[in-house]
Amino acid sequence: MTAPYDLAGVGIGPFNLSLAALGDGVPGMRALFLDAKPAFSWHPGLLVEGTVLQVPFLADLVTMADPTSPWSYLNYLRSHDRMFPFFFSERFHIPRREYDHYCRWVAERLPSCRFDAQVTALEWDGAAGAFALTYRSAAGAVSRAHARRVVLGVGTAPVVPEPLRPLLGGAHAGRVLHSADYRAHRAALAAAPDVTVVGAGQSGAEIVLDLLRHQDGRGHGGPYVRWLARTPAFAPMEYSKLGLEHFTPDYVRYFRHLPEAARDRLVREQWQLYKGVSGETLGDIHDELYERTIGGAEPRAALHPGVEVVAAAERDDGYALTCRHREQGTTFEVRTSAVVLATGYAAARPAFLEPLAELVDWDERGRYQVDGDYRVALDPRVPGELYVQNAETHTHGVGAPDLTLGAWRAATILNAAAGRTVVPVPARAAWTTFGAPEPPPPAEPALTGSEARSEGSAR
Repeated sequence: MTAPYDLAGVGIGPFNLSLAALGDGVPGMRALFLDAKPAFSWHPGLLVEGTVLQVPFLADLVTMADPTSPWSYLNYLRSHDRMFPFFFSERFHIPRREYDHYCRWVAERLPSCRFDAQVTALEWDGAAGAFALTYRSAAGAVSRAHARRVVLGVGTAPVVPEPLRPLLGGAHAGRVLHSADYRAHRAALAAAPDVTVVGAGQSGAEIVLDLLRHQDGRGHGGPYVRWLARTPAFAPMEYSKLGLEHFTPDYVRYFRHLPEAARDRLVREQWQLYKGVSGETLGDIHDELYERTIGGAEPRAALHPGVEVVAAAERDDGYALTCRHREQGTTFEVRTSAVVLATGYAAARPAFLEPLAELVDWDERGRYQVDGDYRVALDPRVPGELYVQNAETHTHGVGAPDLTLGAWRAATILNAAAGRTVVPVPARAAWTTFGAPEPPPPAEPALTGSEARSEGSAR
């Protein structure tokens, strides 16, 4: 057996790719990152032309932790002779398609990244004193590697409301689908007579806008577009400068030390921090609808906030959705020919973790217990270290899935794994004081007149 790797990552999405980039070339850090896909790919079902990242380009893989890294977005532009076009475009939020291409450019050049390598088992090998990772290629070749530390960056799984789960796949494929698969079925949906989009986040808004744009300027052609959402409004994402300080290390440190019940409540209440829609997208939807009313016409669209789907069934050549208005308590039925579920994503326990599951110290709800360095609590019999990325919203707050904190979190993990400061991280990053302020230092006693004169003469 060859010597164990110092660090192994399972999954190569933006977060583990950030860790691989920051760790590239670090002395004494031998790393391996594995992913089942044949090449890097980031939410391919949502890479629709015209969509942009919801965070500035500085939230790339490395810049917020190490702006001197050769793996920055600006160096990517330089390598593709795009610096001047980018400068003149005056973009702060870049196209999603370009972010995907940038990440692929990094992944293809990092020697630690290995694709077509699906991890099928992760276990603790006591004899080797390391984790054992079993992985296989699409052709069926099985390999095995050992690592002292493992970072889980497997991403999140699509969330599908219970009433609609029986309608996914099979004969319904392409007519009832999660937004993760939208691009693959975009043309067929645009040709459908009626499409219902469920979910009020950015993905849902972008799909609604895209379908509206398949109608002509007077609303003819394309599908009738219906938008349903459980949230009480189609609300903009919180994007004020001080509001964004919830995506800083300061807020993460504050959130971690709150009681579990308070953390769970805050994640639900702070939905506009991470589930809202950009104001620009909401404005574009309004403009499209306004255009349809010129000359007295009615838009071929309907927007229904505060509504949840409680039942669904196949009817004739489409579907019947039983909906409940959450504030009125009333129910109504919607008939539609297709349904797109923009209902988000959630962390899920990967199947390959089962051999190790009994050695993980889960909380009462079956979630990872994660410390300040993103290290998972394990049985004391396991001296190795297991870390997670984007599976710790319940312990670290709403910034867990946000790209803004990606490089900082990767640097935190890298420093912990190396046992030294490889990439410095800021002690403070926010103006806001989260939580009660520290008591001020005690004031020095005032000097008496004679003491003041004596000190003055001594000077």
